[in-house]
Amino acid sequence: MNTRYRHVVHLTCSDAFAGVERYVSMLGLHQADQGWRVTVIGGAPAQMRQALDGSDVRFVPATTLRSGRSALRSVPSADIVNTHMSNADFAGIMASTNARSRIVSTRHFAAPRGRTPIVRAAFRLARRQFAAQIAISNFVAATIGEPSSVVHTGVTDSALGTCEQRTVLIAQRLEPEKETHVALAAWAASRASLKGWELHIAGEGSERERLEQLAGDLGVSASVRFLGHQHDVRRLMAKAGLFLAPTSREGLGLSVLEAMACGLPVIASASGGHVETIGKVDGALLFPPGDAEAAARQLNVALSNDDERRNYGIRAQRLQRDSFTVRAQAKATLAIYERCLS
Repeated sequence: MNTRYRHVVHLTCSDAFAGVERYVSMLGLHQADQGWRVTVIGGAPAQMRQALDGSDVRFVPATTLRSGRSALRSVPSADIVNTHMSNADFAGIMASTNARSRIVSTRHFAAPRGRTPIVRAAFRLARRQFAAQIAISNFVAATIGEPSSVVHTGVTDSALGTCEQRTVLIAQRLEPEKETHVALAAWAASRASLKGWELHIAGEGSERERLEQLAGDLGVSASVRFLGHQHDVRRLMAKAGLFLAPTSREGLGLSVLEAMACGLPVIASASGGHVETIGKVDGALLFPPGDAEAAARQLNVALSNDDERRNYGIRAQRLQRDSFTVRAQAKATLAIYERCLS
């Protein structure tokens, strides 16, 4: 089918540029390359514009449910409105005035929608408005309790990193659900700092002050660096020696996939989307969720053999290029759109 005049609007109702917004920017660019007209609504304006720079993808700022609804009503008629996160789901339903448009909701998180019984009930009534739902992993699909089609997130390929720095990198929001405290406890229990390695934590969030205090309490402040928010995490990945992903409920793990794309060896909790990504690599370095001692043992294993650590990263990169590309993700997503429109 000729898709030249097909129009998809990605709606996030957000002023951030975290995993969901990066997902939208990468997918939107590849959908435009495959012949669709693409509009992105929401996301941190400066970072989203930078991510979309040089493309034909149109960007419209919107940070709230209300502004997202208004922005959606202001754009040219869409064939597909692809919503991301609950506020965007509501905005998409409320702004849906064109009988031709179809709403597709992408489920990024391993939880039912809504934090209160009233909101959950409202979504149960409203979900009939969705022509389809996309889950970013089998883990998410099994958790949301609603029918969905699984389309694994992809990332763009990267050159093989150098692994030259004696640094273990963490890149995530510093929020409770990311379990950075487990990584700090693992670091303190490992022999990494004694071997001259440092732990670098890229990200900001409400937990930063508490985590800095924890590093002090554990006696590892001298070997731990809090880098704050980083605009170019792949630059850090290209030189780091290891990547650590401690969270136990990651929907899929975009940063883990980006580490794999760089050939950066990954240590991760054996749970959530990690099982579907780095967990599929031969010799994967996984640890039981929340088990800092087991994570420390995996750190010690990884640091004990430079050649094996490097080969593990190469195997991870090979899997990413075989199974987790944005091109494949965009193709599968567009196939769902076409089914909704047929």
